[in-house]
Amino acid sequence: MIRILVVDDQPMIRAGIHAILDSQADMTVVGEAENGRAGVAKSRSLRPDVVLMDVRMPVLDGLAATRELLSGDGPNPRVLMLTTFDIDDYVYEALRAGASGFLLKDSDPEELMRAVRVVAGSEALLSPRITRRLIENFVGSQPAPPPASAALNALTDREREVLRHMALGLSNAEIAKALFVAEQTVKTHVSRVLHKLGLRDRVHAVVFGYENGLVIPGRR
Repeated sequence: MIRILVVDDQPMIRAGIHAILDSQADMTVVGEAENGRAGVAKSRSLRPDVVLMDVRMPVLDGLAATRELLSGDGPNPRVLMLTTFDIDDYVYEALRAGASGFLLKDSDPEELMRAVRVVAGSEALLSPRITRRLIENFVGSQPAPPPASAALNALTDREREVLRHMALGLSNAEIAKALFVAEQTVKTHVSRVLHKLGLRDRVHAVVFGYENGLVIPGRR
């Protein structure tokens, strides 16, 4: 059973999402909140698996609430951002904050249910390739690559190489072909990279790679 918390400042939006998701045999909405501050408090008390978080809310917006919610120790929920805009300047910041994907508020019920299941299954709703294009739009204008994080020192040379290919949006099969190794070997390296760097999934590995200069926008 997927436990869900709905955080949105519009009562009708909350009610509609609640009704749709509660109708599914594998989902239950454990609570609602009208702003980010209440959402953080309810998430910590109710322990949902997935939080549907509106981007723009009073008191505490969705970005700040996501940062606060995912900064704590222990098991954190997966956060799926709700927005009325397709791709706006909140996307990159939300990915940095730890969001696992985005969903438009006017999505149909099937898209909503699929999104919740994808995120609950520890996957990201945005593909690494899409994420790479988004990040390039935001960091491509920077005059110089950012300084590398000391966390990279924990990686072996091969793991760093795998991370760079992940940041380019390559799949495991594509990385295996590029490095002339078995796909299972790549899977092992990917798991170790995510674990060593404390990254939630491949999408956040893309963000990390760009922010630490492993990939320069516009170059391969």
